[in-house]
Amino acid sequence: MPETDASLVLTDSAGLDGRAAFTDLLRRHGQAIHAYLARRSGRDAADDLLGEVWLRAYAARRTYDRRWPDARPWLYGIARNVLREHWRSLPAGGDPFGRASEDPWPDVDARLDAAARVADLRRALARLTPGDREVLLLVTWEGLAPTEAAVALGIPPGTARSRLHRARSLMRELLDDTSYQEA
Repeated sequence: MPETDASLVLTDSAGLDGRAAFTDLLRRHGQAIHAYLARRSGRDAADDLLGEVWLRAYAARRTYDRRWPDARPWLYGIARNVLREHWRSLPAGGDPFGRASEDPWPDVDARLDAAARVADLRRALARLTPGDREVLLLVTWEGLAPTEAAVALGIPPGTARSRLHRARSLMRELLDDTSYQEA
């Protein structure tokens, strides 16, 4: 039976074959965390940021909440903090979300009805508050449950559900606008 993420982190924290345990955690979630970073910062920056996420996760392994068998919310929370620091280091005036970013899954864009729709989607996402947008993206792009997104963001689960509802409603309103509809 495969070990849970929590058992891997705890094995590492106890010093019992820690490198192998943390390597397993990297194998399980490295690709997803890299994709999260790439969608928000570009592929080149994501490569560097991913290393920082793993260094911080390793340093913070003793603070891992044992109640969560899945480490993804914890890792997304660390990745979010690394991204925030990265964005603060960018030249003033740049919108970190509005910058061109690479989507590691081109087939997602291919399913959209046109290239213009992607631009509309990005504009609509940019109109959300940062908190609402982050919950929406963690749930839709990263596949987290709202309660897991709450852990990643350090907010109560009810707040995450409220933000998700508000974000979905606004996105629906913005994207259902008649100017976006097919003729």
